Amino acid sequence: MTKRFGQVEALTDLTVSVGEGVTGLVGANGAGKSTLIKILLGLLDPTDGTARVLGHDISSQAQEIRRLVGYMPEHDCLPPDVSASDFVVHMGRMSGLPATAARERAADILRHVGLDEERYRQMGGYSTGMKQRAKLAQALVHDPRLVFLDEPTNGLDPAARVDMLHLVQRIGRDFGIAVLVTSHLLGELERVSDHVIVLDGGHLLRSSATADFLKHTGGLLVEVIGGDAERDQLGEALARAGLTCHPRGQLVAVDPPPQGLAVHDVVRDTAADLGLALVRIQPDQAHLEDVFMSSSTTAGAAAPGGPA
Repeated sequence: MTKRFGQVEALTDLTVSVGEGVTGLVGANGAGKSTLIKILLGLLDPTDGTARVLGHDISSQAQEIRRLVGYMPEHDCLPPDVSASDFVVHMGRMSGLPATAARERAADILRHVGLDEERYRQMGGYSTGMKQRAKLAQALVHDPRLVFLDEPTNGLDPAARVDMLHLVQRIGRDFGIAVLVTSHLLGELERVSDHVIVLDGGHLLRSSATADFLKHTGGLLVEVIGGDAERDQLGEALARAGLTCHPRGQLVAVDPPPQGLAVHDVVRDTAADLGLALVRIQPDQAHLEDVFMSSSTTAGAAAPGGPA
Protein backbone atom coordinates (compact mmCIF):
# COMPACT_ATOMS: atom_id res chain seq x y z
CA MET A 1 0.00 0.00 0.00
CA THR A 2 1.19 3.50 -0.87
CA LYS A 3 -0.18 6.88 0.18
CA ARG A 4 0.90 10.15 -1.44
CA PHE A 5 0.01 13.71 -0.53
CA GLY A 6 0.97 15.58 -3.67
CA GLN A 7 4.63 14.80 -4.27
CA VAL A 8 5.16 13.51 -0.73
CA GLU A 9 4.88 9.78 -0.04
CA ALA A 10 3.60 9.19 3.48
CA LEU A 11 3.63 5.41 3.01
CA THR A 12 5.65 3.53 0.41
CA ASP A 13 4.93 -0.06 -0.71
CA LEU A 14 3.88 -1.07 2.80
CA THR A 15 3.00 -4.74 3.32
CA VAL A 16 2.35 -5.74 6.92
CA SER A 17 -0.06 -7.68 9.10
CA VAL A 18 -1.31 -7.09 12.65
CA GLY A 19 -2.44 -9.97 14.83
CA GLU A 20 -3.76 -10.51 18.35
CA GLY A 21 -2.29 -9.01 21.51
CA VAL A 22 -0.56 -5.63 21.59
CA THR A 23 1.22 -4.47 18.44
CA GLY A 24 3.45 -1.41 18.70
CA LEU A 25 3.69 0.87 15.67
CA VAL A 26 6.87 2.84 16.18
CA GLY A 27 8.60 5.60 14.28
CA ALA A 28 9.58 9.25 14.49
CA ASN A 29 7.00 11.99 13.97
CA GLY A 30 6.16 11.98 10.27
CA ALA A 31 6.96 8.28 9.83
CA GLY A 32 3.43 7.54 8.61
CA LYS A 33 1.88 6.05 11.76
CA SER A 34 -1.24 8.23 11.97
CA THR A 35 -1.70 8.10 8.20
CA LEU A 36 -1.77 4.30 8.34
CA ILE A 37 -4.38 4.26 11.10
CA LYS A 38 -6.63 6.71 9.24
CA ILE A 39 -6.40 4.57 6.11
CA LEU A 40 -7.30 1.44 8.10
CA LEU A 41 -10.34 3.28 9.49
CA GLY A 42 -11.47 4.26 6.01
CA LEU A 43 -10.95 7.96 6.73
CA LEU A 44 -8.26 8.27 4.03
CA ASP A 45 -8.01 6.43 0.72
CA PRO A 46 -4.68 4.85 -0.22
CA THR A 47 -3.10 6.02 -3.46
CA ASP A 48 -2.22 2.44 -4.40
CA GLY A 49 -2.96 -0.91 -2.84
CA THR A 50 -5.56 -1.87 -0.28
CA ALA A 51 -6.04 -3.32 3.20
CA ARG A 52 -8.49 -5.45 5.15
CA VAL A 53 -9.44 -4.93 8.79
CA LEU A 54 -11.13 -7.82 10.60
CA GLY A 55 -11.87 -9.30 7.18
CA HIS A 56 -13.46 -6.12 5.80
CA ASP A 57 -12.17 -4.12 2.85
CA ILE A 58 -11.27 -0.54 3.72
CA SER A 59 -12.67 0.81 0.43
CA SER A 60 -16.12 -0.78 0.42
CA GLN A 61 -16.77 -1.67 4.08
CA ALA A 62 -15.32 1.25 6.05
CA GLN A 63 -18.51 1.81 8.04
CA GLU A 64 -18.54 -1.80 9.22
CA ILE A 65 -14.87 -1.50 10.18
CA ARG A 66 -15.58 1.57 12.31
CA ARG A 67 -18.45 -0.29 14.01
CA LEU A 68 -16.08 -3.06 15.11
CA VAL A 69 -13.02 -0.94 15.92
CA GLY A 70 -12.23 1.53 18.69
CA TYR A 71 -10.12 4.61 17.94
CA MET A 72 -8.28 6.88 20.36
CA PRO A 73 -6.97 9.88 18.38
CA GLU A 74 -3.71 11.60 19.24
CA HIS A 75 -5.04 15.14 19.56
CA ASP A 76 -7.44 16.55 22.15
CA CYS A 77 -10.97 16.27 20.76
CA LEU A 78 -13.16 16.27 23.88
CA PRO A 79 -16.11 18.70 24.32
CA PRO A 80 -15.15 20.76 27.40
CA ASP A 81 -18.69 21.36 28.67
CA VAL A 82 -19.71 17.67 28.73
CA SER A 83 -19.07 15.13 31.48
CA ALA A 84 -17.08 12.00 30.76
CA SER A 85 -20.12 9.91 31.62
CA ASP A 86 -22.41 11.68 29.13
CA PHE A 87 -19.70 11.68 26.46
CA VAL A 88 -18.91 7.98 26.73
CA VAL A 89 -22.60 7.06 26.83
CA HIS A 90 -23.15 9.15 23.68
CA MET A 91 -20.23 7.45 21.91
CA GLY A 92 -21.66 4.07 22.89
CA ARG A 93 -25.04 5.03 21.40
CA MET A 94 -23.31 6.25 18.23
CA SER A 95 -21.71 2.82 17.95
CA GLY A 96 -25.11 1.12 18.04
CA LEU A 97 -25.59 0.26 21.72
CA PRO A 98 -29.11 0.62 23.21
CA ALA A 99 -29.44 3.39 25.80
CA THR A 100 -29.43 1.11 28.86
CA ALA A 101 -26.49 -0.95 27.60
CA ALA A 102 -24.56 2.23 26.74
CA ARG A 103 -24.98 3.58 30.28
CA GLU A 104 -23.92 0.28 31.84
CA ARG A 105 -20.92 -0.07 29.55
CA ALA A 106 -19.89 3.57 30.12
CA ALA A 107 -19.95 3.16 33.91
CA ASP A 108 -17.98 -0.08 33.65
CA ILE A 109 -15.30 1.19 31.29
CA LEU A 110 -14.84 4.51 33.13
CA ARG A 111 -14.14 2.48 36.25
CA HIS A 112 -11.59 0.37 34.37
CA VAL A 113 -9.69 3.44 33.12
CA GLY A 114 -9.67 5.10 36.54
CA LEU A 115 -12.30 7.82 36.06
CA ASP A 116 -15.04 6.36 38.23
CA GLU A 117 -14.99 9.16 40.81
CA GLU A 118 -14.56 11.92 38.22
CA ARG A 119 -17.04 10.72 35.60
CA TYR A 120 -19.65 13.41 36.28
CA ARG A 121 -17.23 16.35 36.03
CA GLN A 122 -17.06 18.41 32.85
CA MET A 123 -14.03 17.34 30.84
CA GLY A 124 -12.84 20.91 30.32
CA GLY A 125 -11.57 20.81 33.90
CA TYR A 126 -9.70 17.55 33.45
CA SER A 127 -5.94 17.20 33.60
CA THR A 128 -4.13 15.88 30.51
CA GLY A 129 -3.98 12.42 32.04
CA MET A 130 -7.71 12.39 32.75
CA LYS A 131 -8.47 13.52 29.21
CA GLN A 132 -6.37 10.68 27.82
CA ARG A 133 -8.30 8.23 29.98
CA ALA A 134 -11.61 9.64 28.76
CA LYS A 135 -10.46 9.23 25.14
CA LEU A 136 -9.48 5.66 25.92
CA ALA A 137 -12.86 4.97 27.52
CA GLN A 138 -14.81 6.13 24.45
CA ALA A 139 -12.66 3.85 22.28
CA LEU A 140 -13.60 0.84 24.41
CA VAL A 141 -17.23 1.48 25.32
CA HIS A 142 -18.76 -0.52 22.45
CA ASP A 143 -16.62 -3.62 23.21
CA PRO A 144 -14.56 -3.48 20.00
CA ARG A 145 -12.57 -6.41 18.64
CA LEU A 146 -9.63 -4.13 17.81
CA VAL A 147 -8.52 -0.70 19.06
CA PHE A 148 -6.21 1.85 17.46
CA LEU A 149 -4.45 3.97 20.09
CA ASP A 150 -2.60 6.90 18.54
CA GLU A 151 0.09 8.20 20.94
CA PRO A 152 -1.91 7.42 24.12
CA THR A 153 0.88 8.69 26.41
CA ASN A 154 1.19 12.04 24.62
CA GLY A 155 1.64 14.91 27.11
CA LEU A 156 1.66 12.71 30.21
CA ASP A 157 4.11 12.92 33.10
CA PRO A 158 6.23 9.83 33.88
CA ALA A 159 3.86 8.37 36.48
CA ALA A 160 0.81 8.88 34.25
CA ARG A 161 2.69 7.30 31.32
CA VAL A 162 3.30 4.15 33.37
CA ASP A 163 -0.39 3.99 34.32
CA MET A 164 -1.51 4.43 30.71
CA LEU A 165 0.88 1.76 29.45
CA HIS A 166 -0.45 -0.61 32.11
CA LEU A 167 -3.97 0.03 30.81
CA VAL A 168 -2.85 -0.64 27.23
CA GLN A 169 -1.30 -3.92 28.33
CA ARG A 170 -4.48 -4.95 30.16
CA ILE A 171 -6.61 -4.26 27.09
CA GLY A 172 -4.55 -6.61 24.97
CA ARG A 173 -3.84 -9.35 27.50
CA ASP A 174 -6.69 -9.29 30.02
CA PHE A 175 -9.61 -7.97 27.95
CA GLY A 176 -8.64 -9.98 24.86
CA ILE A 177 -8.94 -6.99 22.53
CA ALA A 178 -6.31 -6.67 19.79
CA VAL A 179 -4.40 -3.37 20.10
CA LEU A 180 -2.42 -1.33 17.58
CA VAL A 181 -0.66 1.39 19.58
CA THR A 182 1.61 4.09 18.15
CA SER A 183 4.46 5.90 19.86
CA HIS A 184 7.66 7.70 18.93
CA LEU A 185 9.10 6.76 22.34
CA LEU A 186 10.73 3.45 21.64
CA GLY A 187 11.25 2.31 25.22
CA GLU A 188 7.52 2.48 25.93
CA LEU A 189 6.66 -0.11 23.33
CA GLU A 190 9.33 -2.52 24.57
CA ARG A 191 7.42 -2.87 27.82
CA VAL A 192 3.90 -3.49 26.52
CA SER A 193 4.03 -4.85 22.96
CA ASP A 194 3.95 -8.46 21.82
CA HIS A 195 4.86 -7.43 18.28
CA VAL A 196 6.54 -4.30 16.90
CA ILE A 197 6.29 -2.64 13.47
CA VAL A 198 9.00 -0.07 12.74
CA LEU A 199 8.32 2.66 10.17
CA ASP A 200 10.76 5.27 8.94
CA GLY A 201 9.75 7.90 6.41
CA GLY A 202 6.81 5.77 5.27
CA HIS A 203 8.94 2.67 4.72
CA LEU A 204 8.66 -0.57 6.66
CA LEU A 205 11.99 -1.22 8.34
CA ARG A 206 11.05 -4.31 10.30
CA SER A 207 8.07 -6.20 11.69
CA SER A 208 8.59 -9.00 14.19
CA ALA A 209 7.89 -10.24 17.71
CA THR A 210 9.19 -7.89 20.40
CA ALA A 211 11.35 -10.68 21.82
CA ASP A 212 13.18 -10.86 18.49
CA PHE A 213 14.14 -7.20 18.80
CA LEU A 214 15.30 -7.58 22.39
CA LYS A 215 17.32 -10.78 22.18
CA HIS A 216 20.48 -11.20 24.25
CA THR A 217 23.54 -9.76 22.54
CA GLY A 218 25.94 -12.23 24.18
CA GLY A 219 27.64 -9.49 26.20
CA LEU A 220 27.35 -8.38 29.80
CA LEU A 221 26.68 -5.21 31.75
CA VAL A 222 28.66 -4.77 34.97
CA GLU A 223 28.12 -2.25 37.78
CA VAL A 224 30.35 -1.58 40.77
CA ILE A 225 29.87 0.76 43.69
CA GLY A 226 31.42 4.17 43.04
CA GLY A 227 31.56 6.67 40.23
CA ASP A 228 33.31 7.09 36.89
CA ALA A 229 36.75 6.43 38.36
CA GLU A 230 35.78 3.00 39.72
CA ARG A 231 33.93 2.16 36.50
CA ASP A 232 36.98 3.07 34.39
CA GLN A 233 39.33 1.22 36.75
CA LEU A 234 37.31 -1.97 36.27
CA GLY A 235 37.03 -1.48 32.51
CA GLU A 236 40.77 -1.02 32.10
CA ALA A 237 41.50 -4.12 34.19
CA LEU A 238 39.02 -6.21 32.22
CA ALA A 239 40.66 -5.03 28.99
CA ARG A 240 44.04 -6.19 30.30
CA ALA A 241 42.41 -9.55 31.05
CA GLY A 242 41.52 -9.90 27.36
CA LEU A 243 37.94 -8.61 27.29
CA THR A 244 36.64 -5.91 24.99
CA CYS A 245 34.62 -3.41 27.01
CA HIS A 246 33.52 0.22 27.05
CA PRO A 247 31.60 2.55 29.39
CA ARG A 248 27.82 2.83 29.11
CA GLY A 249 26.58 5.38 31.59
CA GLN A 250 27.63 4.13 35.03
CA LEU A 251 28.07 0.58 33.70
CA VAL A 252 30.86 -1.32 31.98
CA ALA A 253 29.57 -3.00 28.82
CA VAL A 254 31.52 -6.17 28.02
CA ASP A 255 31.35 -7.45 24.44
CA PRO A 256 30.71 -11.16 23.77
CA PRO A 257 33.83 -12.95 25.06
CA PRO A 258 36.06 -15.39 23.18
CA GLN A 259 34.76 -18.96 23.01
CA GLY A 260 35.42 -20.89 26.22
CA LEU A 261 36.25 -17.90 28.44
CA ALA A 262 34.36 -17.93 31.76
CA VAL A 263 33.59 -14.22 31.61
CA HIS A 264 31.56 -14.10 34.84
CA ASP A 265 34.51 -15.53 36.75
CA VAL A 266 36.89 -13.03 35.13
CA VAL A 267 34.65 -10.09 36.08
CA ARG A 268 34.18 -11.35 39.64
CA ASP A 269 37.87 -12.04 40.23
CA THR A 270 38.97 -8.76 38.64
CA ALA A 271 36.60 -6.73 40.81
CA ALA A 272 37.79 -8.61 43.91
CA ASP A 273 41.46 -8.01 43.07
CA LEU A 274 40.74 -4.29 42.72
CA GLY A 275 38.77 -4.17 45.96
CA LEU A 276 35.63 -3.05 44.10
CA ALA A 277 32.17 -4.06 45.28
CA LEU A 278 30.03 -5.61 42.54
CA VAL A 279 26.44 -4.38 42.35
CA ARG A 280 25.30 -6.54 39.43
CA ILE A 281 26.33 -8.58 36.41
CA GLN A 282 23.53 -8.94 33.88
CA PRO A 283 23.08 -9.95 30.23
CA ASP A 284 23.38 -7.07 27.78
CA GLN A 285 20.06 -7.06 25.98
CA ALA A 286 19.45 -5.25 22.72
CA HIS A 287 16.86 -2.46 22.83
CA LEU A 288 14.30 -1.38 20.29
CA GLU A 289 16.12 1.93 19.86
CA ASP A 290 19.32 0.11 18.90
CA VAL A 291 17.50 -1.90 16.25
CA PHE A 292 15.71 1.18 14.93
CA MET A 293 18.91 3.17 14.60
CA SER A 294 20.68 0.27 12.92
CA SER A 295 17.81 -0.23 10.46
CA SER A 296 17.55 3.49 9.74
CA THR A 297 21.14 3.64 8.53
CA THR A 298 20.37 1.14 5.76
CA ALA A 299 16.85 2.26 4.84
CA GLY A 300 18.09 4.53 2.07
CA ALA A 301 19.99 1.70 0.40
CA ALA A 302 17.11 -0.79 0.39
CA ALA A 303 13.71 -0.25 1.99
CA PRO A 304 12.22 -3.66 2.82
CA GLY A 305 8.61 -4.17 1.89
CA GLY A 306 7.99 -7.90 2.19
CA PRO A 307 5.17 -9.48 4.15
CA ALA A 308 5.48 -9.50 7.94
